[in-house]
Amino acid sequence: MPRRTEERVDRRRVLQRLAAGGLLATTGGVFADWLRADEPLALPAARFRFGLVTYLWGQDLSLPRLIDSCKSSGLEGVELRTTHAHGVEPALTRQQRVEVKQRFDDSPVTCVGIGSNEKLHHPDAARLKSAMDATRAFLKLSAEIGGSGVKVKPDQCPEGEDLDRTIERIGGALQQLGKEAADIGQQIRLEVHGSCAKLPLMERILEVADHPSVGACWNSNDSDLAGDGLEKNFARVEKRLAETLHVRRLDEQRYPYKTLFKLLRQQRWAGWMLLEAHDRPPEARVEALRAQRVQFDAMVKLP
Repeated sequence: MPRRTEERVDRRRVLQRLAAGGLLATTGGVFADWLRADEPLALPAARFRFGLVTYLWGQDLSLPRLIDSCKSSGLEGVELRTTHAHGVEPALTRQQRVEVKQRFDDSPVTCVGIGSNEKLHHPDAARLKSAMDATRAFLKLSAEIGGSGVKVKPDQCPEGEDLDRTIERIGGALQQLGKEAADIGQQIRLEVHGSCAKLPLMERILEVADHPSVGACWNSNDSDLAGDGLEKNFARVEKRLAETLHVRRLDEQRYPYKTLFKLLRQQRWAGWMLLEAHDRPPEARVEALRAQRVQFDAMVKLP
């Protein structure tokens, strides 16, 4: 591919990521000029935005309190986990969906999307269809409340089944859902989760599900560090990262977050870094969230 053509493709990819993350509105026409430029230009610096996954630190919060807690602590967005107290579910009426969207529109907090618990590994055709139909309902819900995508899981490799068959089934389901998501301006975010969490396996699934509306939701698992290590595991999916990724508490020492931030900057990833703490919700919720925001801001500034 000629150098100039390759540069323009890279520019379009960056713009697509920025648009999906809601970042173009803050940069005016600068990026449009950059896309049209004839001469190669340096890519803009990565920009992360920090938010919350409502599993577990938001699981018991009503929607008004959840939005207020994010606002008060400086978190910019939220992924709404299904089955939790905020009650944002496909059963909402059209008017209730309008009201949810309006709550976000009236606040500085962005609805990043829906964190479903749908699992796409089922060998039973009826169960797989049910999971896909439920995902379609979540995609519609996300679109109507102002979200940009839905998180799903691979989740398990069924015992005794040929791995290639498992990969083809999960990848095929994701490919179909990705096409449907794109039709309504949504993204399918495949959480690196369960016994499918090894990055070589995720890489193979995403080779089958190669639709641009399907991406990997990095999940900050211990298995990221296995085998060839974080850098090489990250490289397996770095071109297919979704617009969201999950982190645990950023003050935990066992996960190399400084390295992860560096890798994301090198990739010029622009999206939502969402806190998914794995301990019980703290009593002083806003103070705890604010402390994580301080950790995030400090890591963003590192070289």
